[in-house]
Amino acid sequence: MIPERSLEVLRAIVQDFIYSNQPVGSKALLDRHPLGVSAATIRNDMALLEEEELIKAPHTSSGRIPTEKGYRLFVDRLGEVKPLSQAERSAMERFLSEANDIDDVVERAARQLASLTNTLALVQYPSLGKSSVRHVELIQLAPTKVLLMLITDSGRIQQLQLDAQTEVDEALVQDLRGRLNGMLVASALSDVESRLNLLADEFAPERRAFVVQAVTALQSLVDANRQEKLVVSGSANLVRQGEDFSGELSSVLDAIEEQVVLLRLINELQADQNGVALRIGSEIGFEGISHASLVVSGYQSAGTEVARLGVMGPTRMDYSGNIAAVRAIARYLSQILEGNQ
Repeated sequence: MIPERSLEVLRAIVQDFIYSNQPVGSKALLDRHPLGVSAATIRNDMALLEEEELIKAPHTSSGRIPTEKGYRLFVDRLGEVKPLSQAERSAMERFLSEANDIDDVVERAARQLASLTNTLALVQYPSLGKSSVRHVELIQLAPTKVLLMLITDSGRIQQLQLDAQTEVDEALVQDLRGRLNGMLVASALSDVESRLNLLADEFAPERRAFVVQAVTALQSLVDANRQEKLVVSGSANLVRQGEDFSGELSSVLDAIEEQVVLLRLINELQADQNGVALRIGSEIGFEGISHASLVVSGYQSAGTEVARLGVMGPTRMDYSGNIAAVRAIARYLSQILEGNQ
């Protein structure tokens, strides 16, 4: 059992190292933190923390730096998470509120998160299995041209122009629009294909060619949602912090390129008491990466988690600030999706 005072010393070492990127000595701790004990007592606490493998001495330095185990204990014992400042929150809300659609929102969220945390930001698109049809629109543009639009409950709008082989009358467009919405509104995207299987048979033979064309196009829009996708922003932040990865930066960048790996990883994580999922160093489970950390949270639509977002940076990251930023962006995305219901 580690005494509370020793835990205070650990917290101070982690905070100072995150800020300065320099080994922390007993004198510096006394100068910067009101620990209320002597230098000798601090040195004894540091000796205990080192014995517990929570801190270590890099090379021959007299100062100490946190180990992966030390970071984990620091995060697990993290008290109140530092909230975003009013200026940061206002800037975030203003920037995201200018988005045109869900694709723009996701792109902007990634850029804002990277800017707030000075790390790599990862924002996942709402996935197929958790989205449903809000509306299907058909708009006649010309005698042989019809615009098809699919709008999901997440607010994503996709469209295709259909070029028919023969003229399409407005009555057929209206009829098909009504049937599609009657069949599909509020249906999960994963159920669309089965619901459309026999739709063409409900129309007269001379009208079926256009109906089949429209159904095929609509299914292609649905299929575009099947590919789980991440928007990544802030790679330059990692490059600037390359020395923090102790020669592993290329492995970190390789992991970023492997979106399938990152998607699997962020989907596997379970939230902790701070409302985020967090892995440190070797906990990430990616070969060649032991000096990075990952903070992840989910965002919701209609009370159900539809996707996740997070940040990846060096283990020497501002955990409290980054947790606050991830939670704030997740909450705001949830509010946007709720507003689209």
